[in-house]
Amino acid sequence: MSNRRYTEDHEWIELEGNIGVVGITDYAQEQLGDVVFVELPDVGIRLTKSDELGVVESVKAAAEIYAPASGEVVEVNEELSSNPSLVNDDADGAGWFVKMHVTNIDELNDLMDEVAYSSYILGLQ
Repeated sequence: MSNRRYTEDHEWIELEGNIGVVGITDYAQEQLGDVVFVELPDVGIRLTKSDELGVVESVKAAAEIYAPASGEVVEVNEELSSNPSLVNDDADGAGWFVKMHVTNIDELNDLMDEVAYSSYILGLQ
């Protein structure tokens, strides 16, 4: 079973020790359409859960991305600046946005697991 957790805003976070890899879900990228630009935070920025982490722009719309947990950004996916379509091609993998040192692991308890998230998006359709 995956240790990936999901927000109602369609972000995901997967914990590797105290480092959380953050991205948007496949459902979110489908709703956005072709992603043409991704704005990410600077390494070292501290975020509180639900703070704006970045922006994704597509041919249809722009959407804010929110931090699924509190912590400090330790790495950004530099590949997205030259190849934002990675978000469309592999939202659950190579299209990740940031890695952050999560300072309050307990905040992840408020997020959905994969089964709960699947039920959530079924309710949206």
